[in-house]
Amino acid sequence: MKHSSEQSAPPAPAEVSGPAGLRPNRLGVLAVAFFVIAAAAPIAAVVGASPVLFAASGPGTPVIYTIAALLIALFSVGYLRMSREITNAAGFVAYIAKGLGTRWATGAAGIAVLTYIALQSGLWSQFGVFAQQLVLGLGGPEVPVYAWIIAALVLTTLLTMKGVDASLKVLGVLIVGETLVIGALVVSLIAQQGWGIFSFDGFTGETVFGPGLGISLLFAFTCFTSFEATVVFSEEAINPRRTIPRALYLVIAFVGIFYTVSTWAISGAVGTESIQTEAANDPAGLIFGLAAANAGPWLSTAMQVLVVTSFIAMLLGLSNMFARYLFALGRARTLPTRLAATSRAGAPATAALVNGVGVLLVISAFQVFGADPIGTVFAWLVALGTAGFITILILTSVAIIVHFARQKSRDNLWVTTIAPVLSCLAFLLIGYLTISNYDALLGGAGGIAKWLLLLIPAVFAAGLAVAARKPAIDYDASGV
Repeated sequence: MKHSSEQSAPPAPAEVSGPAGLRPNRLGVLAVAFFVIAAAAPIAAVVGASPVLFAASGPGTPVIYTIAALLIALFSVGYLRMSREITNAAGFVAYIAKGLGTRWATGAAGIAVLTYIALQSGLWSQFGVFAQQLVLGLGGPEVPVYAWIIAALVLTTLLTMKGVDASLKVLGVLIVGETLVIGALVVSLIAQQGWGIFSFDGFTGETVFGPGLGISLLFAFTCFTSFEATVVFSEEAINPRRTIPRALYLVIAFVGIFYTVSTWAISGAVGTESIQTEAANDPAGLIFGLAAANAGPWLSTAMQVLVVTSFIAMLLGLSNMFARYLFALGRARTLPTRLAATSRAGAPATAALVNGVGVLLVISAFQVFGADPIGTVFAWLVALGTAGFITILILTSVAIIVHFARQKSRDNLWVTTIAPVLSCLAFLLIGYLTISNYDALLGGAGGIAKWLLLLIPAVFAAGLAVAARKPAIDYDASGV
């Protein structure tokens, strides 16, 4: 009995070996959610991103996180309705194909490849610096940043090639650790300062909708960029038409509440009138200092360790997700069909290896030119990846609108028309904020880094050219 993905796919070329597809019925709601939450790296976001938001919006930061979560939920209304018709590891590209056609989807595929290679490369560079600083701080040897990156990149690539079961065991432990340590911080703040830290005094129009709204909303939104992984894992999900919506809403709720409650507690503990100044003066040490002062040095040290391990969890989640993306694009014949090979465990092993090698090549190129791991590699590539991801979201939103308009679906106007249009407008606004605040995303670097944005239209145009040369590309045929 063949898998349903085999029944609908075009005949596999001779060079594709191994099982014909990803193994279905492997992942439940929690398993899918684990991959997405891991890729969001909650503790790294709280320690790394929240000080930026505090510096921009002060005590209004928890509301900004809530707004970002609601925007993702708004997009999910039409997206999940359309997911009833699509079960495909090609992620948003499959949705764009359904709504706008193969050429637009292939252009978007180019942006997707650029986006996730850039994001992974930038985040790996940041991981290397954090790992080096942690070991030095604990009295260990000075190991080069590049060595830390290679060691952990090899580990995550091998785990991805081995299959979802191996990755889930690692992710489960790391995510529980992240959640517990932030929970310990919040509990210690309540124990030391009382429930009064959850004050509504800072939730004013002036703090939420002040001059810092644009950059705050943009950085908050980047903490949710992993949610596409829900549909990428749909082919391996148990009853995907039920599992994927539940997993997505679980992720939105967990991550949204996690960010909101933790930043609310931190803001109240530091003081609603002083949090903005404190975050601007000491963004790197704000959270660690608060943990040491209220719970003791042990919590600060535990947080520093788990921030580093959270990067491994995040990048393992992204590696698993993007390997399946490449697998689906190979199967659809957008990319070389060798990427569609799977191991006996049903893992996209070839795609995982190609992803690992690709990330290593990008990081190595920057290393050869002596680029600063944070100020250049991380800042430039994560900014580029964020802009690419928002571009894909805009295209997906338009595709959802067109799809339902073509079907003349009128059974639920909120689901098929109103929510998709509102989410499209919201993402257009975020796209505008991305361009207008791009210097902030770059850490103030500016200059030549801005020219990297031209890669987005360039790879989109390259995708259009590929679609014109390859009439056999078929995203519909590659799904379950």
